[in-house]
Amino acid sequence: MEKTITKENTVERPPVIVVMGHVDHGKSTLLDFIRKSNTVAGEAGGITQHISAYEVVQKDENGKDRKITFLDTPGHEAFSKMRERGAQIADIAVLIVSAEDGVKPQTVEAWKTIVENKIPYIVAINKIDRPGANIEKTKMELAENEIYLENYGGKIPFAEISAKTGEGIDNLLLLLLILADLENLNGNPDKEASGFVIEANLDSKRGIQATLLIKNGSLKSGMTVVVEGSICSTRIIENFLGKNIKEATFSSPVRLIGFDKMPQIGSPFVSFKNKKEAEQYSENSKNTVFEKSTGTDNSNKKIIPIVLKADVSGSLEAIEKEIGKIKSENTEFRIIQKGAGTILESDVKAVASAENALIIGFNVKADRSARELAEKRGISISYFDIIYKLSEWLAIEMDNRRLRVETTEITGKAKILKAFSRTKERQILGGKVSEGKIVLNGVVKILRRDFEIGNGRIVNLEKNKAKTAFVEEGSEFGMMIESKIEIVAGDIIESFTLVQK
Repeated sequence: MEKTITKENTVERPPVIVVMGHVDHGKSTLLDFIRKSNTVAGEAGGITQHISAYEVVQKDENGKDRKITFLDTPGHEAFSKMRERGAQIADIAVLIVSAEDGVKPQTVEAWKTIVENKIPYIVAINKIDRPGANIEKTKMELAENEIYLENYGGKIPFAEISAKTGEGIDNLLLLLLILADLENLNGNPDKEASGFVIEANLDSKRGIQATLLIKNGSLKSGMTVVVEGSICSTRIIENFLGKNIKEATFSSPVRLIGFDKMPQIGSPFVSFKNKKEAEQYSENSKNTVFEKSTGTDNSNKKIIPIVLKADVSGSLEAIEKEIGKIKSENTEFRIIQKGAGTILESDVKAVASAENALIIGFNVKADRSARELAEKRGISISYFDIIYKLSEWLAIEMDNRRLRVETTEITGKAKILKAFSRTKERQILGGKVSEGKIVLNGVVKILRRDFEIGNGRIVNLEKNKAKTAFVEEGSEFGMMIESKIEIVAGDIIESFTLVQK
């Protein structure tokens, strides 16, 4: 039974810090200096594509060693969703801005994300060691964008730093601890761990692994973790340095190995001491996710389920953003499963019972069992290596698969001038076409004083006493109509066609 948080079992929790700002303003260099390890050199094109987490120890005002957890979020525009999610997971944000380059659009975008998520923050003015650094100009540009620093028209704390030389970084860390104390962050170590997935990937030797950030409770060896419909035992727990540990508590990043399917980055996780309870919770989550993801939803929209696999998590984020841009009034794409790595049999099974499903591989292929099952179930697998080509293809697929709405288009109107003979279901009438044309064998609506009273089918049509296939606007005609309704002079008939739009 879950324990209730009380004063006795609630303790101080280390702050989780997210560093945000423009891609070139020094976020990775700052974290690199803080954790004394090099990640910058290994980044493709200088862009961080995965959220990572690191623990550091810093002395507070009283000389006491305190832990701080840092999240490194990407700054590139294509990964803005991941950046927003990083902000929601964090307790405090650091908005980094270069004293050399000043405020950039991405700086303002990052600041808006921080404010929208109501996260307390500190501004770090970086690159103060550079010859072109202009701290006062940077503060002025911040103020022009409504970011008012302490002693500069506002109350936002700031630190002047050099991520390269380390100048001012101790002061920044001290400010973060002071702000953490003001926020009164705490947690209960007696509870089962809960938090968020911050990284997930497929390792060819170890299987599916994910990095989790614990926000409350403790995670111990022998427990079971559930992320929506994905499940993993805590047989192997690693800390952020890759060392095996038996237990971890709040604000710590940990890596678990052996998930049964790829967990979605940013998803919450929960843990259980009892494996049976975990499996039951996981099964309920799977059902909920699948029910929401197939067929049509409550708004009567047609849902096109997508399984998306890519080479890296960053590509998934960028593609997901592109998919979100493809809109239709009554149809939508919905990603029901995604992850990094080869397309597996389990990916095909995820949409095996769904209609109109798409399986997409970006810079990855499907394994043999997945291809065989997809062929057997008649599900196509499509491969891409360029995002805009994928977007173009999806736009075409959306149009081909969207929900068609059947509408009635009026093709002609005529006024009945005279009613002649009538049998049980047939009647001979004379009339004049007022709009469009009336066609032989056409189905017509019958209107009386603007109200529809029935319908019929034209089985014979004559113009100037000669049989004809149609009569155009302005012409008089004679016709035989098949209908159960008795039509009288003054009634209107409308010919129409059913069109799918």
